[in-house]
Amino acid sequence: MAGRDRDRFSTTTRLRLLGEQTAARVYRSQTRRQARRSRLTGRAAFLALIVCSLVVALAYPMRQYISQRDQIAEQQRRAQAARERTEELRDEKARLKDDAYVRRLAREHLHYVVPGETAYTVVDPDAADARRGEPGANGKPWHANLWDGVDSADRE
Repeated sequence: MAGRDRDRFSTTTRLRLLGEQTAARVYRSQTRRQARRSRLTGRAAFLALIVCSLVVALAYPMRQYISQRDQIAEQQRRAQAARERTEELRDEKARLKDDAYVRRLAREHLHYVVPGETAYTVVDPDAADARRGEPGANGKPWHANLWDGVDSADRE
């Protein structure tokens, strides 16, 4: 019986020791995990707070900066277009000082002729109809409708 008690005692002791070791390991791993979690969570929260405050603090100024850069680029483009238009107008002004250029413009646009020349106007029937326009709703040409509108406005 003494051998049996010793075996039982040793098995019981072994189980108790094994249970204590397992409990100690579990406790150590939990405390390490909790320690890691608590350290990491505090640091992470602080870092997240810093990042969020930086984003909030810099969002509006960055938006304004980008908007102003776009406005500056647009104004520079307009200024360049205005400079180009100014150059075109200066060139046109210089050309208008030339009498030959002015005569050519008068001949092309105003249909002027030099004394001694005979001017001819060729009328294309299709173009003449298009220029006169379509008759109005009542079959009259547009100028008759316009005059009737003026007359009726005077009577009212």
